Amino acid sequence: MVGAFSGTRESPAATTVLLIEDDDGDAFLVEELLREAGRIFDLRRVRTLAEAKAAVQDAGCVLLDLGLPDTYQLDGLRWLQNNVPSIAVVVLTGLADEYLGEEAVRLGAQDYLVKGQVDGPLLDRVIRYAVERERSDSLQRQLRDAQIYAEENGRLERGLLPTPIVPPEADLRVIPRYSPGGQRLLLGGDFYDVVQTADGTAHAVVGDVCGHGPDEAALGVSMRVAWRSLVLAARPSPEVLTVVNQVFTHERYKSNLFTTLCMLSVDPSRRTGTLHLVGHPPPLLVVGTEVRELKAPVRTPIGVGDGTRWPNSEVELGDRWTVLMYTDGLIEGRVGTQRRRLDVDGLAELVEGAARQGLRDEELLDHVINAVQELNGGALDDDMAVVALSHG
Repeated sequence: MVGAFSGTRESPAATTVLLIEDDDGDAFLVEELLREAGRIFDLRRVRTLAEAKAAVQDAGCVLLDLGLPDTYQLDGLRWLQNNVPSIAVVVLTGLADEYLGEEAVRLGAQDYLVKGQVDGPLLDRVIRYAVERERSDSLQRQLRDAQIYAEENGRLERGLLPTPIVPPEADLRVIPRYSPGGQRLLLGGDFYDVVQTADGTAHAVVGDVCGHGPDEAALGVSMRVAWRSLVLAARPSPEVLTVVNQVFTHERYKSNLFTTLCMLSVDPSRRTGTLHLVGHPPPLLVVGTEVRELKAPVRTPIGVGDGTRWPNSEVELGDRWTVLMYTDGLIEGRVGTQRRRLDVDGLAELVEGAARQGLRDEELLDHVINAVQELNGGALDDDMAVVALSHG
């Protein structure tokens, strides 16, 4: 059972000090020394590490005797570090075991004190120093974690959202946009890429790994890199998709994960293209002020069903056009207070309205995205990747 007493009057601002000490005389001495220091501490005492486990979560500092009946030497310190690493620990040693105090500091204790060689002001300073040092160390750990998080996020972003490989003389503009759903900081599994091969064909892909988080993002990166490598190697589209499917099924960490994907290969003449829809919503073709869906047979997503058959359709583009490729985060937002989703038809209406206002390229794309978010009443719940290809 945990015993509790205070060296001075209790206060909401008092630092809670947990004394783990089985010797009543030594415990009484610590209480008297803190009273002598005159500072406000909420001192609580337990006799064993087993009792401390129920009380340590509320403590700001632990005074740990290394001679407890249920631990051996530094075992108690190791337990505290493994289970409550954010709590400052000051170890108490006997004169004969002073070397253990030095070893404890090397293992992570904030300081050590030798019983019988401590006065009130020294104990006060050591406790305050230990608490402040642990707080500083905690802030440094958080900063380091934030830096690592930012670096990992940057690597994922470069992997998911690459620089398109399209030469300036290609007469093809590429305008990408990406937004994480729900204002999350971490990227999801949406990805895109655009590459022009040596024969002048421009290949574009937009994909969406189901789910959110670093694992899904890593899957998206592996698929996009595999796709780009095969396209640059001038492999035929069915082979590209077959290998991408193989990469995904081998790399996914759950067997029920899947990926939807839209791939468009635009002929060097820029008048026609070959479209694959792999469980993905159709892209929109904008010609002047007219907007229509580009149709193709829709097969099951990547990771589902036969991984060798990839039906496609030849699509007419015309002379001057914009193709809008997107993940379903753009069309799954709600329409105002209505229960229905925006869907492809609603998106087509927004794009047509923007085209009738004379908006093109970046202006059209940003206008449509802002309109979708406004209808949804704020940030979209799902991640959104959008690529506009514009010719003429």
